[in-house]
Amino acid sequence: MIEVKNLTKKFGPHTAVDNISFVVNDGEILGFLGPNGAGKTTTMNIMTGFISATSGTVRINGYDILDEPVKAKGQLGYLPDVPPLYADMTVEEYLDFVCDLKKVKKADRPSMIEEIITTVKIKDVYKRLVKNLSKGYRQRVGLAQALVGFPEVLILDEPTVGLDPRQIIEMRDLIRRLGKRHTVILSSHILSEVSAVCDRVMIINKGRIVATDTTEGLSGKADNSAQMITVKGDGPAICQKLMEWADIERAFIDAANPDGTYNIKVEGKKGVDIRETISSALAEEDASLLMLRPVSLNLEEAFLKVINGEIEDIGVKNEEALDMTTVVNTQEEEN
Repeated sequence: MIEVKNLTKKFGPHTAVDNISFVVNDGEILGFLGPNGAGKTTTMNIMTGFISATSGTVRINGYDILDEPVKAKGQLGYLPDVPPLYADMTVEEYLDFVCDLKKVKKADRPSMIEEIITTVKIKDVYKRLVKNLSKGYRQRVGLAQALVGFPEVLILDEPTVGLDPRQIIEMRDLIRRLGKRHTVILSSHILSEVSAVCDRVMIINKGRIVATDTTEGLSGKADNSAQMITVKGDGPAICQKLMEWADIERAFIDAANPDGTYNIKVEGKKGVDIRETISSALAEEDASLLMLRPVSLNLEEAFLKVINGEIEDIGVKNEEALDMTTVVNTQEEEN
C-alpha cells in the first residue's frame, strides 16, 4: 500500500505539488494523469525518494520514505521516463549490477533473473550491449531493473514513450499481468492505454488532485449540457428551432434512421441543464421526442473537461482528501 499525506513540494516561489493526499491499495493499478507541468513526475520522484518533499509524508507498505528510506525503497521498483541504463554494459552485466545495488543474494539471482527476463521478453538480447538495443528493448530492460528483488510496488513513468504501436500493445499487456502481483502506479499521456490497463484514475493539475475515479466512472461521466435525442419530424427544421434558444449553442443531426426518425446531438452552454429547453423547443416545432439521454464522455473528453474546470467534484478532491491518520489507525486496530 502507498499512503501519501499532505504532500507539498516547492521550488523557490513555485509550488509544484500542493498539499495532496491519496492512498493506493494493494494490488491496484492506478493511472496517474495530468498535463505537462502538473506535478506528476515531481510527486513520483518524492515517492521514490529521489527528491525530498517540502512537507508531508509518503509511506510505502508502512515505511516512511524519509525516516526509513532503505526499508521503504526496498518495497519499490521504479522506471523513470528515461530508463537508468548503462550503454556499455551487456544486459546481463547491467542486471547483475542492479542486483548488487539492491543487495540481492548471489544464490537467489539465477532463478530471479531468469523469471524476470522471461517475463519482460528480453532473453534474446540478454548477452548484447545495451547501446545496441532498440528503444523498445531498452524500455524492457528498464522495466526488468525495476522488477529486480520482486518489489511489491512498481512506479512507472511513461513506460511506453517512444514505442511503436506493436510495442505499446505488448508493454500494455505486460503491465496488466504485473498488476496481478504488484501494486502499480502508471503515468501516461496515452489515455487509451490507461483505460485498458488501470483500475482507477487520478488526475493532478497545477499541483493539486482534481479528480479520482475508476476508469469506467470517469469516462462514463454524463454532462446534462450535452444531450442526444431521437425525434420524429423534420430533422433539419428541428435543429434550426433548437438553435434559436439562448441556452443551446449547437444542434446537429448525428444520424438519419431508416424509420424516418433522427438522432440529434444538442450542446448547451457550460454547466446548463438543457433538458427542459429541448422539451420546449420540440413542443413548438410539434415534433415527437422518442429518446433523450445525456452524452457520456470518453476518458479523453473527461480528462480535458476536468483540466479545464468544466467538470467538478469527481471522486475525492484535494479539499476532501482521505484522512490518512484514520486509515492507518483503522488498519492497526484491525491487525
